Amino acid sequence: QVQFVESGGGLVQPGGSLRLSCVATGSGFSLRTMAWYRQAPAKERELLTTIGSGGTTKYEDAVKGRFTISRDNAKNTVYLQIDGLKPEDTAVYYCNEVIIRGMVDYPVHSWGQGTQVTVSS
Repeated sequence: QVQFVESGGGLVQPGGSLRLSCVATGSGFSLRTMAWYRQAPAKERELLTTIGSGGTTKYEDAVKGRFTISRDNAKNTVYLQIDGLKPEDTAVYYCNEVIIRGMVDYPVHSWGQGTQVTVSS
């Protein structure tokens, strides 16, 4: 079982930026399609973006242009750069390995503790 440790969240003002990190345990990280999700209060967890083993990225419409996913396979780490933060970005952010079948995403492993992002003036 792979485990994830997310970090980098915090309290930021609207328009600010954050870089989130997620370190994965275990081997085979470079072969995994990785994803970032978030869960806002009283809402379901939602998929934001994915990055394949070859570096191909995909973004949900809500975050295109402001969120950038990247990975460092040597460090077993996936990153999420968030620019132009908005109050509606307030949520707990999680990473996971994901399997995508058509329009449906399937997180593979148990969730980590996530990292809280709060956008407020």
